[in-house]
Amino acid sequence: MVILLGKTDMRKMLSREEINNNVKSIKKQVEKFVSFEGENGAIIVNNADWLLDLNFVNFVRDIGSLFSVNKMLAAECYKQRMETGLTFFEMSYMLMQSYDFLHLYEKYGCKLQIGGNDQWSNIIGGVDLIRKIGKDDSFGLTFKLLTTKEGKKMGKTEKGALWLNPSKTSPYEFYQYWRNMEDTSVETVLKMLTFLPIDKIKELSNLKDEQINEAKKVAAFEITKLIHGEEEAKKAEDASEALFNGQGSLEHMPTIELENTDISIIDAILLTKLAPSKAQARTLINQGGISLNDEKISDINYKLTETDFENGYAILKKGKKVFYKLQK
Repeated sequence: MVILLGKTDMRKMLSREEINNNVKSIKKQVEKFVSFEGENGAIIVNNADWLLDLNFVNFVRDIGSLFSVNKMLAAECYKQRMETGLTFFEMSYMLMQSYDFLHLYEKYGCKLQIGGNDQWSNIIGGVDLIRKIGKDDSFGLTFKLLTTKEGKKMGKTEKGALWLNPSKTSPYEFYQYWRNMEDTSVETVLKMLTFLPIDKIKELSNLKDEQINEAKKVAAFEITKLIHGEEEAKKAEDASEALFNGQGSLEHMPTIELENTDISIIDAILLTKLAPSKAQARTLINQGGISLNDEKISDINYKLTETDFENGYAILKKGKKVFYKLQK
């Protein structure tokens, strides 16, 4: 079985070193769910091992001749890119992914390829390729992608992508993402990303108005527990309860330790990466998007003082949902 996750934007060109580092990180994440030990343990292979030495002329003759360009352009994965420009490299991606499936089929007996439903065309390309060489026992399986009510992929936070790596998205931020999801996403998220009994999911999903927040808390805890472990999930839950309900502990929320508390509000925003530039930090303040200890900051020249650190820390907030603790 091969598992693939796709994307709809132009693929970034990575060095071999970057790819190897990514593989190590992916394995570390996947081994929480899949065992790599024993005779039947999972294996990770790198398609560079068989793609880099391919002869181009032989490849386009033996493999490329089996693909119809007209049929490829009708695929959703290509239609979405036609307006912004489709490079030959992007165009050949279906051929390479299909050839990967063929190689894995022949070398490892891999008969099933799994991916998001945006990978349907590429997966079917591989199944068709294997059948064109006379084999009929390969298959593709796709799963529904998590999307917002606008149909966009879920997984975007205030800083960009929602990462499984805790060094890129802390367990607290990961927890808060699910805690703050749209009401309409609760049932789908619980069904797709937790192992709760279906009756419990229906019960939680039927909650209305303010009560739906209880369902979000359950989802946030369960998903964070799966990815980061129960201890980190409890820490994130505790910090969230302290912020929103005045209960629990702030110890585990994202924290920036300050060498000098005599800094401007602009510098504080940049340190916490709530804005990428001074200009955007000023815009946030002018739009009323920044609070310090629950007090709106309206002065772009505001400087933090000892009074702001009365408890030994200050809470910097962007909007209603993004918090940072500034620790003396």
